[in-house]
Amino acid sequence: MRALIYDGQLRLDESLPVPQPQSDQTLLKIRRAGICNTDLELIAGMYGFSGILGHEFVAEVTQGPADLLGKRVVGEINVACTRCDFCEKGIPSQCRHRTTVGIIQHPGAFADYLALAARNLYIVPDEVSDDKAVFVEPLAAALQIIEAVHISPRHRVVVIGLGKLGMLAAQVLKLTGADVLAVVRRQKQAVLLESWGIQPVAVSDLEAQSAQIVVDCTGEASGFADALQLVEPRGTIVLKSTYHGLPQANLTAAVVNEIRVVGSRCGPFDAALRLLKAELVDVESLIEARYPFANALDAVQHASQSSALKVLLDF
Repeated sequence: MRALIYDGQLRLDESLPVPQPQSDQTLLKIRRAGICNTDLELIAGMYGFSGILGHEFVAEVTQGPADLLGKRVVGEINVACTRCDFCEKGIPSQCRHRTTVGIIQHPGAFADYLALAARNLYIVPDEVSDDKAVFVEPLAAALQIIEAVHISPRHRVVVIGLGKLGMLAAQVLKLTGADVLAVVRRQKQAVLLESWGIQPVAVSDLEAQSAQIVVDCTGEASGFADALQLVEPRGTIVLKSTYHGLPQANLTAAVVNEIRVVGSRCGPFDAALRLLKAELVDVESLIEARYPFANALDAVQHASQSSALKVLLDF
């Protein structure tokens, strides 16, 4: 089979064996996959990654339980042990022994086939296209913001870092009825936000300490610095991006102003599928380009452009 591998260099290997699923696994034939900023960070050296990339995907089950055979599915990326204290608490995303699809010690979805635990799979409703289903993983991550932090219609929420995840987060936050402002740097972001009824702004347009909640999707130290400037005393900053490297931050300001800082990662796939089925979130407008998997190297180069939105791989 074919697979996009990073092992010090990025390459498309066309001679790998099809994985043989273990007793608790299914064999998935990948239909479509999305390139994420995390994939780009792994190529840049995060976690010392080596292996098959990719964790945003929709696939067809070719081996597994009878009720899943032939079904289109998406899959949670955290593969839990089911036995540790966090698994017993019902928090598999923080399993002490977890592997993570395409990120930590688990082959990824940028391949013709992927073996993945059946318990990680969610059937995609007929009403949700492959293009939409590719967004389930990042949309679920956006939904985790409102799982972790209470947001009411009385709150002003500022989103900074309006890439793919930031655009999804802004739409999810708008569903709460909060006053949502999104900090943009590019016109195409502003046009999309306005079409969704979300106000685009520049950082310079915002007063200091004017938001109860700031969601930082930048993945950059400058983003956290902006968040500290914008959040009001006793407000909340939600960190929604991983960092490559160790950012410096003015933690004294966080202490003096009693700022709550919340890390937020993976979220509920079932809720993301419901939002897509009900057409409450627009994901298709975020698709900038699609490439056949044979041209995966070109696709990664496109996705690496600073202004790029979602780039898809079509199998």
